[in-house]
Amino acid sequence: RGIVYISRIPPHMKPHKLRQLLQPHGALGRVYCAPEDPAARRLRKQKGGNSGKNFTEGWVEFEDKRRAKRAALALNGQAMGGSKRSAYYYDLWNIKYLPKFKWDTLTEEINYQRAVREQRLVAEISAAKRERDFYLSRVDKAKAIDAIKERRAKK
Repeated sequence: RGIVYISRIPPHMKPHKLRQLLQPHGALGRVYCAPEDPAARRLRKQKGGNSGKNFTEGWVEFEDKRRAKRAALALNGQAMGGSKRSAYYYDLWNIKYLPKFKWDTLTEEINYQRAVREQRLVAEISAAKRERDFYLSRVDKAKAIDAIKERRAKK
């Protein structure tokens, strides 16, 4: 099994289309496309851009290592092609074979990024809870002080 890295995926290209374009070069296994940064997507949508999901980079697993090497050598720097009306006609392949790279390495990295994000969220939530509790305790103290002042004023 060989894995190739695609450093730039054109806008609006989905994993299914990527699979279609690479299928003639050999039997494919898994295809993973990294989604664009949520902040960048939000900004693009605010500016009036397409609201669809875009991908920034991708990894494709070929069943045969030799076919993966050949595909990377043949396609790198070449036009993606298709018909002249195709949205990807003028885009170039930016593809590289990754020697000694295992799919597990990629999934480990994704899982690690997910765990880091979850830890950051947990930390933010706990900080917000601490702020809320501090604020509520101050509000309770203020109410108690006001009640004491009212009692003293009545005397």
